[in-house]
Amino acid sequence: PAAEPQIFTDKTFVITGTLSIRRYDFRKLIEQAGGVLAGVVTNQTDFLLMGAKGVGTVKYRKAESLNVPIITEEQFRAMIK
Repeated sequence: PAAEPQIFTDKTFVITGTLSIRRYDFRKLIEQAGGVLAGVVTNQTDFLLMGAKGVGTVKYRKAESLNVPIITEEQFRAMIK
């Protein structure tokens, strides 16, 4: 079988809010595509993956202040297809 595409090579994600599946499962999806899951938003963060109730969280506000792209679960799934 072909190797998984590494579309997130050198990309760092942070998750906030409530998602439709466990964070562990998102971590696997991110890592399979070459990315890394971090716990806090920094200027090295490439994407904040935001679930329900994610607006207004500390991570959300930090991402906004650093101009980190904030994506929804649906946008994330579209990226990995």
